[in-house]
Amino acid sequence: GTLLFFPCTTEPKHMQSPPEPAKQLPVSALLALAMTGFICILTETIPAGLLPQISHSLAVSPSLAGQMVTAYAAGSLLLAIPLTLLTRSWPGRRVLLLTVLGFLVFNSLTAISGNVTMIMFARFMAGACAGLAWSLLAGFARRIVTPSLQGRALAIAMAGTPVALSLGVPAGTWMGELAGWRLTFAIMSGLSLLLTGWIMLSVPKVAAESGSQQTTLRTALLVPGVRPVLMVVLGWMLAHNILYTYITPFIAPAGLAPRVDLVLLVFGLTALAGIVMTGYVIDRYLRQAVLLSVAGFALVALLFSLYGTSAPAIYGGTALWGLTFGGAATLLQTALADASGKHADVALSLNVVTWNSAIALGGVCGGLLLRHGGSESIPRVLLLLLLITLGIVWRAGNHGFPAGSRDSR
Repeated sequence: GTLLFFPCTTEPKHMQSPPEPAKQLPVSALLALAMTGFICILTETIPAGLLPQISHSLAVSPSLAGQMVTAYAAGSLLLAIPLTLLTRSWPGRRVLLLTVLGFLVFNSLTAISGNVTMIMFARFMAGACAGLAWSLLAGFARRIVTPSLQGRALAIAMAGTPVALSLGVPAGTWMGELAGWRLTFAIMSGLSLLLTGWIMLSVPKVAAESGSQQTTLRTALLVPGVRPVLMVVLGWMLAHNILYTYITPFIAPAGLAPRVDLVLLVFGLTALAGIVMTGYVIDRYLRQAVLLSVAGFALVALLFSLYGTSAPAIYGGTALWGLTFGGAATLLQTALADASGKHADVALSLNVVTWNSAIALGGVCGGLLLRHGGSESIPRVLLLLLLITLGIVWRAGNHGFPAGSRDSR
């Protein structure tokens, strides 16, 4: 069933307290969290599909226009941890609302400004909002439900990511080509405004994470299991981003460069299937799901290294790649939150930094591989990375990725 939360307005303010964790999935609240993630991803990636329009409109080079993506990533990378530490004692819903209002303000500023410096500042600050949102969403989704529902709750809350990647980005690019890039950012602001009302109506008030006020980065990193999970995040996401960033030159030898949109659609649709499957298994089989996902991606790398010029192999491998990636964010954030316990909010901010570092490194490493080894070198490096990552998961059985049902630990 669906359980909706509404703030109590009849009880005296000093008597109000956050509601008890739900014993049924609060679907509306969790979908509001998923929508927040959707806006994070869409705000980050939309400029990539509209670079010719943006560069022409602002009279700058496409490479300078492309720094809109870089500025956003830099905001997430540099400010996720400081903002998390600053707001860790604040009520969770207040912080969530502030991040969404940040998207409203900074996407609006991007839409109306004609000054490149101001736009870059707005993009940097929008990235900072995203960094704070990502460090908050997983812990928030877990705290509004009982432990036995935490995995499924997080799967719903993380659904916005594959939806944005598979459907939102192409739709945003099409909309920008049809109506202009400024209107696209204005529509993103409108979505943020609607989401603000949605959050106020359906998302419960949640107290700050217990013990988070005393947590330092060192404390969180020294908790058993946290460092292995972060290493897995880095290895898995580095491999993913090398391939995802340079998918067009990689599939060119198979004659599929003109069909990159179809290849990415296959990836996106199977990623959606992956996150649905993750929701069913995460609370009982988290360790097995991570092992199978990383091993499955390693199998894709092996397939691509042997048959990288075959179009059927590319399509089949991409489908399996999407299936293994769909639940990655949910699996890894759940493992990290489980391992870090009361230090989850700070640990999850480290996840944001690690994840964005993997994105940046993926671009750099993939470019070097293309330049010095050609596209055929990519799957071989991916296979090595994924085998190392698989070994880390296997060895982290006691803390990072323990066996057994999550609600029985």
